[in-house]
Amino acid sequence: MKQAGFPLGILLLFWVSYITDFSLILLIKGGALSGTDSYQSLVNKTFGFPGYLLLSVLQFLYPFIVDPENVFIGRHFIIVLSTVTFTLPLSLYRDIAKLGKISFISTILTVVILGIVMTRAISLGPHIPKMEDAWVFAKPNAIQAVGVMSFAFICHHNCFLVYGSLEEATVAKWSRIIHMSILVSVFICVLFATCGYLTFTGFTQGDLFENYCRGDDLVTFGRFCYGITVILTYPIECFVTREVIANVFFGGTLSSFFHVFLTVVIIMIATLVSLLIDCLGIVLELNGVLCAAPLIFIIPSACYLKLSEEPRTHSDKIVSCVMLPIGAVVMIFGFIMAITNPQDCTHGQEMFYCFPDNVSLTNITDSHFQLTTQPSILNISFFQ
Repeated sequence: MKQAGFPLGILLLFWVSYITDFSLILLIKGGALSGTDSYQSLVNKTFGFPGYLLLSVLQFLYPFIVDPENVFIGRHFIIVLSTVTFTLPLSLYRDIAKLGKISFISTILTVVILGIVMTRAISLGPHIPKMEDAWVFAKPNAIQAVGVMSFAFICHHNCFLVYGSLEEATVAKWSRIIHMSILVSVFICVLFATCGYLTFTGFTQGDLFENYCRGDDLVTFGRFCYGITVILTYPIECFVTREVIANVFFGGTLSSFFHVFLTVVIIMIATLVSLLIDCLGIVLELNGVLCAAPLIFIIPSACYLKLSEEPRTHSDKIVSCVMLPIGAVVMIFGFIMAITNPQDCTHGQEMFYCFPDNVSLTNITDSHFQLTTQPSILNISFFQ
């Protein structure tokens, strides 16, 4: 919302959710047309080995795009302990269907976190000053916002795995499931975005939890719940990454030894990444524009356009023709903007409104103040 402008951001959320819904169904239709049962085999059948290799790289990189410059060492022990205790054992499952109940728990915790964000929008929001440009319709960084939204909705890399786990799987049944899932997802995303932005407006950071005060016990519980959701969600991502390696290097099947070995290696790399990250904003943007955009916008459209024998005026082909160039624009310009104008995080510092003696501020803009915060010092300098 901060990057796009609040009204345009809401519209973009609905637009990205529609494109996600459409492209997920398009992938399964493409699989039916080509007689394939995985994203990789669909692209291989459509564009040959070069397309297969490109998709494999994108699917593999999806969990691993990082900002290598930031190191935050205070949480290392907790990350390693939770990884070894929970994430690794869950990631060793061979059947993705067994992760269904685990994913449901993650969904419940997401609703709990949403409740906390909504509560603080009511109790904290009125005490935080609003920027003058907080309610403008659009802002120039909207493409960066699309990258983050694409990251939020992407699940294309494992859609064939989920589709294959359905009983009596059909395109019609898949479409109903996708419609309902995307509807619930966009509802949650809109509430999160609206409540978070209404609370902090122009002060919103790349990681929303960085905005809340350190002494807020309710938000601390929310951070704990968020950590649990990551622990419970990552095994699905690991499943996809492991399958990509198995398909490329082992012909699609892994012995018990290599199954365990690859899982451990993947988890170790992902854990190393998490130890090197202290701000989610740049991760979401880069992952969104470099991996999510082609996986959502470009590849499903290109596969369907090449495989389908429907007339050019067919609605699926028209939407696909629109999606493909838009995805290219989001990918190219989103990457440039993410590098030149990354989202900021305070990296654990308290925001000025967390201090009890803070001066009340109203209707201020970025050009009206300079903010410096230290553990015991708050310095706000006003200038024209």
